[in-house]
Amino acid sequence: MSEKLKIKISIADRVYPLTVDYSQEEGLRSASKKIDSMIKQFEQNYAVRDKQDVLAMSALQFASQLEQKQIDKSVDYSEAFERLKKMDEKLSAILSK
Repeated sequence: MSEKLKIKISIADRVYPLTVDYSQEEGLRSASKKIDSMIKQFEQNYAVRDKQDVLAMSALQFASQLEQKQIDKSVDYSEAFERLKKMDEKLSAILSK
């Protein structure tokens, strides 16, 4: 059984106490810093005063980045699979001679 760690994460000037695995701490702290950075960026670039709006926009930006990475990975795998398939066909043709 893995040990748990009690941490406090601050997002949008609110503190959230969490109990997490040691392996999750760095990722959670990094994510909270990125969220706060996005919030500041949205507040500076747009006349948004409602924290809920900037939190929603930050969540949308994070989710869209994740989705885009999944799409890109899928495209990369498809392209690699097609190249491997062509190589296999060429090797099969050479070996069958």
